[in-house]
Amino acid sequence: MNELTIRASNVQGKSSVTILHLKGHLHGPTEAELLDRARQAHEDGIRYLLLDMSELEVLASAGLRAIQNIFKLFTPQSDIESMKQRRSEPYKSPYLKLVCPNPQLYYVLSITGFLQTIPIFNNIEEAIGSFAG
Repeated sequence: MNELTIRASNVQGKSSVTILHLKGHLHGPTEAELLDRARQAHEDGIRYLLLDMSELEVLASAGLRAIQNIFKLFTPQSDIESMKQRRSEPYKSPYLKLVCPNPQLYYVLSITGFLQTIPIFNNIEEAIGSFAG
């Protein structure tokens, strides 16, 4: 399987959250598909996005680039400026979160520094409850 299946769902917690459930391979040939879905959600007014990685099997460098671009898309410019000014203070995104990657994907996200700015959760319920609104 070299493809990516993306299923979207919306939930109402403290905020309205869109979940993109990813299944398969997130790499060069599928990067644009994820970016397109995230851009469309953002254009539709979604401000809180959860990437469900529980069924993601492969995360290549292009997939990491896609997650980074989604982080930039969902993070307001004022937050980005604040991050630049306060480099010593950690920033955790209140807009983009990840849930349930397998141990190998968790390791990749950890060593590449993604977990310094993007919160990760073990289950969807906990992740949804973390969005402030």
